[in-house]
Amino acid sequence: MSRKYVFNATGGPEVLECIDTAVPAPSAGEVRISVKAIGLNRAEVMYRTGHYVIDPVFPAQLGYEAAGIIDAIGPGVSGLRVGDAVSVIPGFAFTDYGMYGELVNAPARAVVRHPETISFEKAAASWMMFTTAYGALIEYGALSAGETVLIRAASSSVGLAAIQIANMVGARPIAITRGQAKRQGLLDAGASAVLCTDDKNIAADVERLTAGKGARIVFDPVGGPGAADLIRSLHHGGIFFQYGALDHSDIPVPVFDLLGKHLTIRGYELFEITTDDEKLARAKTFIIDGIASGKLDARIDQVFDFDDMAAAHAHLESNSQIGKIVVRV
Repeated sequence: MSRKYVFNATGGPEVLECIDTAVPAPSAGEVRISVKAIGLNRAEVMYRTGHYVIDPVFPAQLGYEAAGIIDAIGPGVSGLRVGDAVSVIPGFAFTDYGMYGELVNAPARAVVRHPETISFEKAAASWMMFTTAYGALIEYGALSAGETVLIRAASSSVGLAAIQIANMVGARPIAITRGQAKRQGLLDAGASAVLCTDDKNIAADVERLTAGKGARIVFDPVGGPGAADLIRSLHHGGIFFQYGALDHSDIPVPVFDLLGKHLTIRGYELFEITTDDEKLARAKTFIIDGIASGKLDARIDQVFDFDDMAAAHAHLESNSQIGKIVVRV
């Protein structure tokens, strides 16, 4: 028997239940993993509270990211072996797989051997954040040296990943955060500048920092009224990526900026990358190379024990962290 977390009603962290379950042998195209660490994600909080893109099916499992050791291989799997140290990349629905367990099955296409130089905790923290940022900034945005990207909610794990990826390709990451408390932490994380939405003059600040040129990409998981100033900060041909909805209200679009600058405003989600084998292969190469070179390094805010999953979720919801929250199994 193996322990895993499920929930049978939406609500706060207290709805999480740790149960004993038998984990079957992996089916075709699957591997079974003895989990050593789990990376937590905002999507899991949204799913647990009933505010995600899909509704939970009870008893509901959850968990997109894990790292561990393969202990069994299903039919038709190639390129992976029993004993491999691997990470799981989010590329499936919670209704199909969940990583909050001591022993889990995962689709082999979403499993990658991670560099031996990193710990299981770092491996479990890496793939959601770096793949999400890679997809918008590199796969679709083609961010290049000398260009400016505005990164909202920059102290989140994905925001920190975007800062590192921008620096990796020689671009200029400007971090956007709510107040002054995280300014130094973001500068230490590699942001070239930090702007606060509390100041309410983002567009003017970006114009000043870029000598009037503006940014080419905005990477925003928040949305809401504050997105308008970020859209105004884009230069001609700029792209606004909305990859979350922390503010559920609609985005006001400044129409003359949209028309006059020929802007692109698009929704973006991780699964555009992780459900496409060719795009996922490019992401794996980029991220593994970045980790191996040390240019990409997942920042971990805090590590919790498996028995303290509810406390880990509560910390995630506090919004006080800078970086990734990891659960050690």
